[in-house]
Amino acid sequence: MYIYIKRFLDIVFSVVFLVVFSPFLLIIGLAVRLGSRGPALFRQERIGRDGKIFRIFKFRSMTVGAEGTGSGVYSCKGDPRVTKIGRFLRALSLDELPQLFNILAGQMSFIGPRPVLTYHPWPLAEYTEEQLGRFSVRPGITGLAQVNGRKQTPWVKRIEFDLLYVKKISFITDMSILFSTVFKVFKSEKNLSEQDAETGKALATNLKN
Repeated sequence: MYIYIKRFLDIVFSVVFLVVFSPFLLIIGLAVRLGSRGPALFRQERIGRDGKIFRIFKFRSMTVGAEGTGSGVYSCKGDPRVTKIGRFLRALSLDELPQLFNILAGQMSFIGPRPVLTYHPWPLAEYTEEQLGRFSVRPGITGLAQVNGRKQTPWVKRIEFDLLYVKKISFITDMSILFSTVFKVFKSEKNLSEQDAETGKALATNLKN
């Protein structure tokens, strides 16, 4: 029953936030456009519920084509690919605000496992049968893994948190994650990745063995 209530709350609050914060969203979008060459929004394919591919929306916080340069999908402190306005947006997680549209469209939820890239940490076909359980619910803007280390948590552990969330999904669990997220965002805790491509590849290999 809570799954249906959760979806109803997602619709209501995404509409409310989009209406209330629309002027703020426009200001951020303009700042991103004026701050560096390229569009205000960044679109990227992610894996959603039941393994379906969708395009996630974010305010662009890096230079155009950043994924194909430097450390690729990983970003560390002082990353030159991150724009000046992008550093500010990332510090307060404001770059995630356009995902309100993803929530309204039914592709995401406020709380749930973060939607992963189609190729990272590994392709969908390479997830174990147990790990595929993380895709049984809508992905979220924030989740259990994000309040337990965020980007400093190894991928294997993040997936374990995602699976734990799926098993314990409830209103109380979601409220706990929400309040923990707000606290960590204001403290700007652990929002930088400490892994590199080789680390991610090694973790994937160890998991399969």
